[in-house]
Amino acid sequence: MKVDFHVHSTASDGTLSPAEVADLAARGGFAAVALTDHDNCDGLGGFLAAGTGPTRTVAGIELSIDPGEGFDRFHLLGLGIDPANAGLRSFLARILAGRNERNARIFANFRRLGIDIRPEPHGEVLARPHFARWLVANGHAGSIVEAFEKYLLADSPDETRCYERRYRPSQEEAFRVIHGAGGLCIMAHPKYWRREWRTTGPDYAAAERELARLAEAGLDGVEALYEANTAEENVEFSRMAAGLGLLRSAGSDFHGANKPAIRMGMEVSSEFISPLMERLGCV
Repeated sequence: MKVDFHVHSTASDGTLSPAEVADLAARGGFAAVALTDHDNCDGLGGFLAAGTGPTRTVAGIELSIDPGEGFDRFHLLGLGIDPANAGLRSFLARILAGRNERNARIFANFRRLGIDIRPEPHGEVLARPHFARWLVANGHAGSIVEAFEKYLLADSPDETRCYERRYRPSQEEAFRVIHGAGGLCIMAHPKYWRREWRTTGPDYAAAERELARLAEAGLDGVEALYEANTAEENVEFSRMAAGLGLLRSAGSDFHGANKPAIRMGMEVSSEFISPLMERLGCV
Protein backbone atom coordinates (compact mmCIF):
# COMPACT_ATOMS: atom_id res chain seq x y z
CA MET A 1 0.00 0.00 0.00
CA LYS A 2 1.02 3.64 -0.38
CA VAL A 3 1.29 6.03 2.59
CA ASP A 4 3.23 9.14 3.53
CA PHE A 5 3.59 10.37 7.11
CA HIS A 6 6.01 13.24 6.39
CA VAL A 7 4.71 15.92 4.00
CA HIS A 8 5.03 19.72 3.88
CA SER A 9 2.76 22.40 2.42
CA THR A 10 2.71 26.16 1.90
CA ALA A 11 1.95 26.47 5.63
CA SER A 12 5.71 26.07 6.09
CA ASP A 13 8.23 25.44 3.31
CA GLY A 14 6.36 23.36 0.72
CA THR A 15 4.83 24.61 -2.52
CA LEU A 16 1.46 22.81 -2.55
CA SER A 17 -1.39 24.10 -0.42
CA PRO A 18 -2.68 21.85 2.37
CA ALA A 19 -5.78 21.06 0.31
CA GLU A 20 -3.61 20.22 -2.72
CA VAL A 21 -1.58 17.80 -0.59
CA ALA A 22 -4.77 15.99 0.47
CA ASP A 23 -6.01 15.92 -3.13
CA LEU A 24 -2.72 14.56 -4.48
CA ALA A 25 -2.80 11.74 -1.93
CA ALA A 26 -6.42 10.91 -2.74
CA ARG A 27 -5.74 10.85 -6.50
CA GLY A 28 -2.72 8.64 -5.83
CA GLY A 29 -4.77 6.08 -3.94
CA PHE A 30 -2.89 6.55 -0.67
CA ALA A 31 -4.12 4.64 2.36
CA ALA A 32 -3.03 7.53 4.61
CA VAL A 33 -1.16 10.83 4.48
CA ALA A 34 0.02 13.17 7.25
CA LEU A 35 0.65 16.88 6.90
CA THR A 36 3.70 17.71 9.05
CA ASP A 37 4.58 21.35 8.53
CA HIS A 38 7.38 22.89 10.55
CA ASP A 39 6.49 24.33 13.96
CA ASN A 40 2.86 25.19 13.16
CA CYS A 41 -0.62 23.75 12.69
CA ASP A 42 -1.90 26.51 10.40
CA GLY A 43 -2.56 24.25 7.41
CA LEU A 44 -4.24 21.39 9.22
CA GLY A 45 -7.79 22.77 9.08
CA GLY A 46 -7.77 23.01 5.30
CA PHE A 47 -5.92 19.73 4.95
CA LEU A 48 -8.35 17.73 7.09
CA ALA A 49 -11.37 19.38 5.47
CA ALA A 50 -10.07 18.46 2.01
CA GLY A 51 -9.60 14.79 2.88
CA THR A 52 -12.07 12.71 0.88
CA GLY A 53 -12.64 9.09 -0.06
CA PRO A 54 -10.69 6.21 1.46
CA THR A 55 -7.45 8.16 2.03
CA ARG A 56 -7.09 8.86 5.76
CA THR A 57 -5.72 12.33 6.55
CA VAL A 58 -3.61 12.63 9.71
CA ALA A 59 -2.90 15.88 11.58
CA GLY A 60 0.83 16.23 12.17
CA ILE A 61 3.71 18.59 12.80
CA GLU A 62 7.53 18.57 12.55
CA LEU A 63 9.60 20.06 15.36
CA SER A 64 13.34 20.73 15.62
CA ILE A 65 14.32 19.69 19.15
CA ASP A 66 17.46 19.21 21.23
CA PRO A 67 19.35 16.42 19.42
CA GLY A 68 21.03 15.06 22.53
CA GLU A 69 24.70 15.02 23.52
CA GLY A 70 26.93 13.94 20.64
CA PHE A 71 24.20 14.41 18.02
CA ASP A 72 23.50 17.30 15.67
CA ARG A 73 19.91 17.22 14.43
CA PHE A 74 16.68 15.76 15.80
CA HIS A 75 13.45 16.41 13.92
CA LEU A 76 10.42 15.09 15.76
CA LEU A 77 7.16 14.28 13.98
CA GLY A 78 4.02 14.57 16.06
CA LEU A 79 1.36 12.42 14.37
CA GLY A 80 -2.33 12.35 15.26
CA ILE A 81 -2.22 15.60 17.22
CA ASP A 82 -5.14 17.83 18.18
CA PRO A 83 -4.14 21.17 16.60
CA ALA A 84 -6.46 23.06 18.95
CA ASN A 85 -4.79 21.73 22.10
CA ALA A 86 -3.96 24.68 24.37
CA GLY A 87 -0.66 23.23 25.62
CA LEU A 88 0.52 22.59 22.07
CA ARG A 89 -0.45 26.07 20.91
CA SER A 90 1.40 27.72 23.81
CA PHE A 91 4.46 25.56 23.11
CA LEU A 92 4.42 26.51 19.41
CA ALA A 93 4.16 30.20 20.26
CA ARG A 94 7.46 29.92 22.15
CA ILE A 95 9.08 28.08 19.26
CA LEU A 96 7.86 30.73 16.79
CA ALA A 97 9.33 33.46 18.99
CA GLY A 98 12.67 31.64 18.96
CA ARG A 99 12.51 31.22 15.19
CA ASN A 100 11.78 34.93 14.72
CA GLU A 101 14.71 35.89 16.95
CA ARG A 102 16.99 33.63 14.90
CA ASN A 103 15.68 35.14 11.66
CA ALA A 104 16.47 38.64 12.91
CA ARG A 105 20.11 37.58 13.30
CA ILE A 106 20.10 36.07 9.78
CA PHE A 107 18.77 39.34 8.35
CA ALA A 108 21.57 41.22 10.14
CA ASN A 109 24.16 38.85 8.70
CA PHE A 110 22.90 39.43 5.17
CA ARG A 111 22.93 43.19 5.69
CA ARG A 112 26.62 42.93 6.64
CA LEU A 113 27.15 41.31 3.22
CA GLY A 114 25.29 44.18 1.53
CA ILE A 115 22.28 41.97 0.66
CA ASP A 116 18.91 43.54 1.48
CA ILE A 117 17.09 40.23 1.61
CA ARG A 118 13.27 40.24 1.65
CA PRO A 119 11.92 36.66 1.66
CA GLU A 120 8.17 36.07 1.65
CA PRO A 121 6.87 33.38 4.03
CA HIS A 122 3.58 31.53 3.75
CA GLY A 123 1.73 32.06 7.02
CA GLU A 124 3.72 32.82 10.16
CA VAL A 125 6.73 30.55 9.61
CA LEU A 126 9.74 32.06 7.86
CA ALA A 127 12.24 29.28 7.20
CA ARG A 128 15.57 28.95 5.42
CA PRO A 129 13.97 27.71 2.16
CA HIS A 130 12.18 31.07 1.94
CA PHE A 131 15.56 32.82 2.20
CA ALA A 132 17.00 30.44 -0.40
CA ARG A 133 14.21 31.05 -2.91
CA TRP A 134 14.68 34.83 -2.61
CA LEU A 135 18.44 34.48 -3.13
CA VAL A 136 17.91 32.48 -6.32
CA ALA A 137 15.18 34.82 -7.63
CA ASN A 138 17.42 37.85 -7.06
CA GLY A 139 20.59 36.47 -8.62
CA HIS A 140 22.62 35.72 -5.48
CA ALA A 141 22.63 31.96 -6.13
CA GLY A 142 22.02 29.73 -9.11
CA SER A 143 19.92 27.15 -7.27
CA ILE A 144 18.33 26.37 -3.94
CA VAL A 145 21.20 23.97 -3.21
CA GLU A 146 23.78 26.65 -3.96
CA ALA A 147 21.94 29.18 -1.78
CA PHE A 148 22.06 26.81 1.17
CA GLU A 149 25.68 25.82 0.62
CA LYS A 150 26.88 29.40 0.19
CA TYR A 151 24.83 31.17 2.88
CA LEU A 152 22.50 29.07 4.97
CA LEU A 153 24.37 26.09 6.45
CA ALA A 154 26.42 25.84 9.63
CA ASP A 155 29.42 24.92 7.48
CA SER A 156 28.90 27.54 4.75
CA PRO A 157 32.11 29.48 3.92
CA ASP A 158 33.11 31.95 6.62
CA GLU A 159 32.97 34.92 4.25
CA THR A 160 29.33 34.30 3.19
CA ARG A 161 27.82 32.29 6.06
CA CYS A 162 24.60 33.85 7.37
CA TYR A 163 23.35 30.74 9.20
CA GLU A 164 22.31 31.06 12.83
CA ARG A 165 21.14 28.38 15.26
CA ARG A 166 17.71 28.74 16.82
CA TYR A 167 15.94 27.71 19.99
CA ARG A 168 15.29 23.98 20.27
CA PRO A 169 13.07 22.63 23.06
CA SER A 170 14.19 19.69 25.15
CA GLN A 171 13.31 16.16 24.16
CA GLU A 172 11.35 15.60 27.36
CA GLU A 173 9.21 18.71 26.93
CA ALA A 174 8.52 17.98 23.27
CA PHE A 175 7.45 14.41 24.04
CA ARG A 176 5.22 15.64 26.87
CA VAL A 177 3.53 18.29 24.72
CA ILE A 178 2.90 15.99 21.75
CA HIS A 179 1.48 13.28 24.01
CA GLY A 180 -0.64 15.90 25.77
CA ALA A 181 -2.10 16.86 22.39
CA GLY A 182 -3.02 13.22 21.74
CA GLY A 183 -0.17 12.56 19.31
CA LEU A 184 2.58 10.05 18.74
CA CYS A 185 6.28 11.04 18.87
CA ILE A 186 8.16 9.77 15.81
CA MET A 187 11.81 10.54 15.06
CA ALA A 188 12.16 11.80 11.48
CA HIS A 189 15.04 10.76 9.18
CA PRO A 190 17.42 9.28 11.79
CA LYS A 191 20.14 9.09 9.12
CA TYR A 192 20.61 12.86 9.63
CA TRP A 193 20.98 12.59 13.41
CA ARG A 194 24.71 13.21 13.11
CA ARG A 195 26.11 15.50 10.43
CA GLU A 196 28.95 13.18 9.47
CA TRP A 197 26.54 10.31 8.79
CA ARG A 198 25.67 11.99 5.49
CA THR A 199 29.11 10.96 4.19
CA THR A 200 30.17 8.07 6.43
CA GLY A 201 26.80 6.38 6.83
CA PRO A 202 25.11 5.92 10.21
CA ASP A 203 26.79 4.44 13.25
CA TYR A 204 24.01 1.93 13.89
CA ALA A 205 25.32 0.86 17.30
CA ALA A 206 25.34 4.46 18.56
CA ALA A 207 21.89 5.06 17.09
CA GLU A 208 20.46 1.96 18.73
CA ARG A 209 21.87 2.84 22.14
CA GLU A 210 20.38 6.33 22.02
CA LEU A 211 17.05 5.09 20.62
CA ALA A 212 16.79 2.71 23.56
CA ARG A 213 17.16 5.67 25.93
CA LEU A 214 14.65 7.73 23.96
CA ALA A 215 12.13 4.88 24.01
CA GLU A 216 12.30 4.98 27.80
CA ALA A 217 11.90 8.78 27.72
CA GLY A 218 8.73 8.70 25.60
CA LEU A 219 9.65 8.30 21.94
CA ASP A 220 6.97 6.21 20.22
CA GLY A 221 8.54 5.40 16.88
CA VAL A 222 11.08 5.96 14.11
CA GLU A 223 10.75 6.99 10.48
CA ALA A 224 12.45 3.76 9.50
CA LEU A 225 11.60 4.06 5.80
CA TYR A 226 12.67 7.42 4.42
CA GLU A 227 12.88 8.61 0.84
CA ALA A 228 16.60 9.46 1.05
CA ASN A 229 17.60 6.26 2.89
CA THR A 230 19.75 3.62 1.27
CA ALA A 231 18.32 0.11 1.18
CA GLU A 232 20.65 -0.80 4.05
CA GLU A 233 19.49 2.15 6.14
CA ASN A 234 15.85 1.14 5.65
CA VAL A 235 16.67 -2.38 6.83
CA GLU A 236 18.78 -1.32 9.81
CA PHE A 237 16.48 1.38 11.17
CA SER A 238 13.49 -0.95 10.71
CA ARG A 239 15.35 -3.71 12.55
CA MET A 240 16.34 -1.58 15.52
CA ALA A 241 12.87 0.01 15.82
CA ALA A 242 11.24 -3.41 15.90
CA GLY A 243 13.78 -4.69 18.39
CA LEU A 244 13.16 -1.76 20.72
CA GLY A 245 9.38 -2.02 20.51
CA LEU A 246 9.09 1.28 18.61
CA LEU A 247 6.54 1.96 15.91
CA ARG A 248 7.85 2.11 12.35
CA SER A 249 6.84 4.97 10.07
CA ALA A 250 7.47 5.85 6.43
CA GLY A 251 7.84 9.33 4.95
CA SER A 252 9.09 11.11 1.86
CA ASP A 253 9.72 14.60 3.32
CA PHE A 254 7.85 15.98 0.30
CA HIS A 255 8.18 19.75 -0.26
CA GLY A 256 6.81 20.07 -3.80
CA ALA A 257 8.92 22.22 -6.12
CA ASN A 258 11.31 23.14 -3.29
CA LYS A 259 12.65 19.58 -3.44
CA PRO A 260 11.66 18.56 -6.97
CA ALA A 261 13.44 15.20 -6.90
CA ILE A 262 11.21 13.95 -4.07
CA ARG A 263 7.83 12.49 -4.95
CA MET A 264 5.11 12.07 -2.38
CA GLY A 265 4.28 8.53 -1.29
CA MET A 266 6.05 5.49 0.15
CA GLU A 267 5.24 1.89 -0.75
CA VAL A 268 4.97 -0.24 2.40
CA SER A 269 3.68 -3.63 3.40
CA SER A 270 0.63 -3.99 5.60
CA GLU A 271 2.75 -5.87 8.14
CA PHE A 272 5.21 -2.97 8.36
CA ILE A 273 2.73 -0.09 8.72
CA SER A 274 -0.33 -1.63 10.41
CA PRO A 275 0.81 -1.01 14.01
CA LEU A 276 1.24 2.72 13.30
CA MET A 277 -1.99 2.90 11.32
CA GLU A 278 -3.87 1.25 14.18
CA ARG A 279 -2.47 3.66 16.76
CA LEU A 280 -3.52 6.58 14.53
CA GLY A 281 -7.02 5.17 13.99
CA CYS A 282 -6.44 4.78 10.26
CA VAL A 283 -7.80 1.22 10.00
